[in-house]
Amino acid sequence: MEKQHSFTREELLMSGRGELYGPTNAQLPLPNMLMMDRIIHIAEEGGLYGKGEIIAELDITPDLWFFACHFQGDPVMPGCLGLDAMWQLIGFYLCWLGGPGKGRALGCGEVKFTGQVLPTAKKVTYRISLKRVILRKLVMGIGDAVMEVDGKKIYEATDLRVGLFTSTQDF
Repeated sequence: MEKQHSFTREELLMSGRGELYGPTNAQLPLPNMLMMDRIIHIAEEGGLYGKGEIIAELDITPDLWFFACHFQGDPVMPGCLGLDAMWQLIGFYLCWLGGPGKGRALGCGEVKFTGQVLPTAKKVTYRISLKRVILRKLVMGIGDAVMEVDGKKIYEATDLRVGLFTSTQDF
């Protein structure tokens, strides 16, 4: 059976409820922490390193929850939410490949912010290139990512690491 290569918002919400890959496997967060509306491309090949890629999008509207509280009179999307979305996508990728367990962010190399997401923006695009994928007893993905707002690159992150754990008791 061929793998699905794009996912709608409803399918991403199914992942958050444990209905897509099962409740014991990696799940995306539910709103408000789900930081994407769709995955427009996911593949085992491609990306900067030829080891897989993910492209996802988030529609920006002025009524998104974080604009009301970050910051009053100066609304901007928190940078940590964009970074978290990139980790979310690597965890989803590992589960999509068939890796068992619950996803946990394990760190990153370098993060650089060169722009911002304002309520006037229309769309955020995440582009993740997998550098290494381990699917043994250890299930881990390492990737580099960029985040664009309306086509302009504003965040870069290197060596984003996510693992899947069949038990998180001792994590």
